[in-house]
Amino acid sequence: MNEFLNQQFFENSIRNYLIVAGIILFVVLIRRYLSKSLAAGLYKLIRHWSPAIGQKEFVELLLKPIEYFLVMVAVIMASNHLVFPEALNIVVFNRAEPFTLKMLLALVLKIVLSMTFIMILLRLIDFFALILEKKAGLTHDKTDDQFVIFFRDFFKAIVYIIGAMILINILFGKELVDKLVAGLGIGAAALALAAKESIENLIGSFIIFSDKPFRVGDSVKVDNFQGTVEKIGLRSTRIRTLEKTFVTVPNKKMVDSVLDNLSLRTQQRVAMKLELAGDTPPAAVLAVVKDLQAFLKAQPDVEPGFNVNLHDFGKDSILLQLIYMTNILDGTPYLELRERVNLEALRILEKHGARLAMKESA
Repeated sequence: MNEFLNQQFFENSIRNYLIVAGIILFVVLIRRYLSKSLAAGLYKLIRHWSPAIGQKEFVELLLKPIEYFLVMVAVIMASNHLVFPEALNIVVFNRAEPFTLKMLLALVLKIVLSMTFIMILLRLIDFFALILEKKAGLTHDKTDDQFVIFFRDFFKAIVYIIGAMILINILFGKELVDKLVAGLGIGAAALALAAKESIENLIGSFIIFSDKPFRVGDSVKVDNFQGTVEKIGLRSTRIRTLEKTFVTVPNKKMVDSVLDNLSLRTQQRVAMKLELAGDTPPAAVLAVVKDLQAFLKAQPDVEPGFNVNLHDFGKDSILLQLIYMTNILDGTPYLELRERVNLEALRILEKHGARLAMKESA
C-alpha cells in the first residue's frame, strides 16, 4: 500500500494528491456549516446594532460569498503541498519575462480569491443598509429611506473601484497602480472635464439630500413635468407623471430649474371669472355678487378673505371675478369643491335672471 501511495505522478506522490483532494473535498462538504458558523459568529459581534434584523437574514446575505471564499482558501493552501510539474510549466506567451502556465494558474486563483472578498464586502454593505432601512421605516419621513439607498449605492461604487484597482494590481503589477494614482493628478482635470455632467449630477444629489427641496413621495412640477418623486439616485431623480409614465430627470436639472413642490402647499387658490351678458341690469349684478359672497362665506372649506366683485366690463359683457383659497389639497375633494361652487354660481345666475355672455361665432 505504501509503495502504491509513494508512486510519483507528475513529480508528486499519489499520497500528496490524495491529501490535497481530501482537504478540498472536506472543505467542500462542510463549507455550508463553516459558512453558517462564521456568519453567526460575526452576527454576534454586531447584533447590538441590528436588534430588528434576525440572524437568519444576516447569514443568508453572507452564506454564498463566504462559501466561495473558504473553498478558494482551501484550494490555495492545499495546492501548496504539491510541486508543480516542470513538464506542464509551459510558456503561455512571451514577454520581457516568459509567462508560464504555473504563473497563470496562480494569477487566476488570486483573482477569484480577491473577487470573493469583494463580494463579502458588498454583502456587508447590503446588511448595514438593511439595518438603516429598518430604522428609517420607523419614521414617517421618506427622505431617510432614500438616503439609505443613495449611500448604499455610493459605497458600493467605491468598493467596485477598489476591486478594479486590486484586479489591475494582480494583472499588471503595483507599478501600473502607482502610475494610475500618480496620473490622477495630471489627468484629474481632463477626467473632470470628460465627466463634467456626471460630477454635476452627483453634486446635485448631495444638494438635494442636504437642502431637501423635495423628498421621495412629494408631488413636484419641474419644467413641463408634474408627478410624484419615486427615487433620488446618484445621477438622476425618477418621477412618476400624472400620465403614469416614468420620467428620469438629471439631478443637476432638478437643482438648477425652478421647481414647484406641490406637496408643501398649505392652501390652493381658485380664480374664476363669470362673463355676464352686457345687458344685465346693475341690480341683478349686485344681487349675484352678494349671493355668491354669502355662499362662499357659508362654506367651511373656503378660507376667509375671499373676493367676489365686478372686475371689469366691456361693450357686450360684464366680468365678475371670484377668488378664494381652500385648505383642501387632495385632488378629488378639491375638484368636488370647485364643482359645488360652479353649480351654485349657475343657480344664482338663473335665480336673478342673469345670463352668460354669448361668444360671437367666427
